[in-house]
Amino acid sequence: MQFDWSTLGAKSPTALVRARNLAHHAVQWVSKAARANLQAAADDSHSSLFWDVERGAFLSQALAAGGAEVRIGFKLRNFALMILRNNRELDEFELGGRKDTSVSVWFDSALRALGLKAASEIELPYSLPSLPVSRGSAYHVSGESDAFDELAQWYDAAADLLADVAAAHPGAGPIRCWPHHFDIATLIALDAEGGENARSIGVGVSPGDDYYAQPYLYVSTWPRLKPADLPLLAQPGRWHVKDFVGAVATAEDILMQPERAPAVTAFVEAVIAIGRERLGA
Repeated sequence: MQFDWSTLGAKSPTALVRARNLAHHAVQWVSKAARANLQAAADDSHSSLFWDVERGAFLSQALAAGGAEVRIGFKLRNFALMILRNNRELDEFELGGRKDTSVSVWFDSALRALGLKAASEIELPYSLPSLPVSRGSAYHVSGESDAFDELAQWYDAAADLLADVAAAHPGAGPIRCWPHHFDIATLIALDAEGGENARSIGVGVSPGDDYYAQPYLYVSTWPRLKPADLPLLAQPGRWHVKDFVGAVATAEDILMQPERAPAVTAFVEAVIAIGRERLGA
């Protein structure tokens, strides 16, 4: 693990909600561009993103444009959309102070100039938290720079942790960020044959949601574990049983650990072992 977990916590994990909601809304522009220009995948992975640590940005899957490879990105710290062509930054558009109506004009024009389809008319197959910007207001990001930076740090930490998990566990899939829930995760397949009944263990990090108003690490299985008779977990872990069954470690609990990185790794590996044992894998 290369990320220094001691750098987390400059901003309280529970003070990131507004920044997270704004970023969650803004990153949908990246997903919309992918939905407009890529063939739909059954698992919706065509709309998934990946976290670029060097740029501090969520990037789309590659879009083919006149023989070039184009990716759309959202820079979290800058709160800006960007366009990459053959891995070189072509353009950037800061969203702060702008409404979605003006963003769509720039974005659609930029996509069409590259020979791509416009994105603003794409309807998302899921709903997002209601925000003033979704009702026509501008992106008001004043005072959120520290929160955006802290969120980016959590994604850096997550990407590093998940890379270690994927390397240690055969069957682990790509590390993807899913724009629906804004989490970043990998899925460890336990069965060589896929299908609806295939067993798996998901490991991911959410920036926060309706369950926890702060980032949290989760490990969950499919089929789901039964809530009864779950084993005790060492700190920073706990079991979550409302609406889904999984082990979680909240940001606040992680930050309380004297040695954060070893504690997080031990938590993840312990729950993966529990999952394998309970699923008979």
